[in-house]
Amino acid sequence: MRVRAFLFDFDGLILDTELAARAGWERLYREHGHELPADLWATLVGTTHAPWDPMTHLEELVGEPLEREALNERRYEHEISLIEAEELRPGIAEYLAATRHHGLKRAIVSSSTRRWVDMHLDRLEEATGWDAICTADRDPARAKPAPVLYLEALEQLGVPADEAVAFEDSPNGVLAAKAAGVFCVAIPNEVTRELGLEEAGADLVLDSLADLSPEALFAHLAKE
Repeated sequence: MRVRAFLFDFDGLILDTELAARAGWERLYREHGHELPADLWATLVGTTHAPWDPMTHLEELVGEPLEREALNERRYEHEISLIEAEELRPGIAEYLAATRHHGLKRAIVSSSTRRWVDMHLDRLEEATGWDAICTADRDPARAKPAPVLYLEALEQLGVPADEAVAFEDSPNGVLAAKAAGVFCVAIPNEVTRELGLEEAGADLVLDSLADLSPEALFAHLAKE
């Protein structure tokens, strides 16, 4: 397999925002005497506008409307405070360096908003060097598991699907990459580790991206 591009998910893959997001909702639920249901939370990972809404569910549990705006603002502040302590996930810096060394194109493919991605890239000093950044921007039709963002990234890069590699951390992300015809490496985080990445169709699952060097991945792909 010839490789001309690396396509990276953002949340939970480049930066572990997933754990902070879950922690924010867990804290909110516990303040109201309940536990965040892990199985329902899993449906939200890697996508937007999923059928299940945690705030609506919490209101149903407590039996009355909540001050949504105030609670969401406080939850968001807690989430951001946790994320700001995070750095690039293990192995990411080496893979970004490999794109430069081998002259590969690289893109971010994310169900989040462009503002969210840019904000964190700026803090991490990784805002430059991207050939494409494709985000869903709150449009459920663009969000994973639909392949729209991957197809858009491939078009912008001018690279066919069979010459690209996607890096994902969630089943929704894996499904999107595979639906676009892209070889997918899945690297779970604490939130997604038990969500069935192989069952979603990942071609390769690693405990950590640091476990497989870029050169070792190229050698593996040469056999594909």
